[in-house]
Amino acid sequence: MAAKTERTFIAVKPDGVQRGLIGEIVKRFEQKGFRLVAMKFLQASEDLLKQHYIDLKDRPFYPGLVKYMSSGPVAAMVWEGLNVVKTGRVMLGETNPADSKPGTIRGDFCIEVGRNIIHGSDSVDSANKEISLNHRLWMRGRIPHKADTRSSLITTLCFFSIPQHKAYTQCFIFIMFNSTRFF
Repeated sequence: MAAKTERTFIAVKPDGVQRGLIGEIVKRFEQKGFRLVAMKFLQASEDLLKQHYIDLKDRPFYPGLVKYMSSGPVAAMVWEGLNVVKTGRVMLGETNPADSKPGTIRGDFCIEVGRNIIHGSDSVDSANKEISLNHRLWMRGRIPHKADTRSSLITTLCFFSIPQHKAYTQCFIFIMFNSTRFF
């Protein structure tokens, strides 16, 4: 089967954000050669999360997953590249960190399945659905989030096309997390 350029949805979950792992995750995807197409730092509403995880609604862990994902901010990203969905899943590691190999994101940074720091689309169809769902939210220009000092200091909407220049990417992310101005 021929390799295809595609897009995937990757989200750093609240525990990954709290532990300061966004930069490391962006770095790994950039080093692999993927292109960051969009990124948004947000406090996801329960309604959005229920739509996002609708395929898991009958699973016993669903209520806890929605509660956990709404417990803090997430960094939602769209990445583009050759076979990015499949390769991204390999880079993430297994859902259960105990089954993840060293060198994967979950293998290097996680120990508990309920706090596995990152979400990645599991198929091209899922990626398209997740990107579409989040794109509608991003384009509305308002983000429902809990009022706290940290989230009020963060620019919440960033659509950009980044040239393959790592210093620019790192500078942009620094500005995004430390600026109170909207770009």
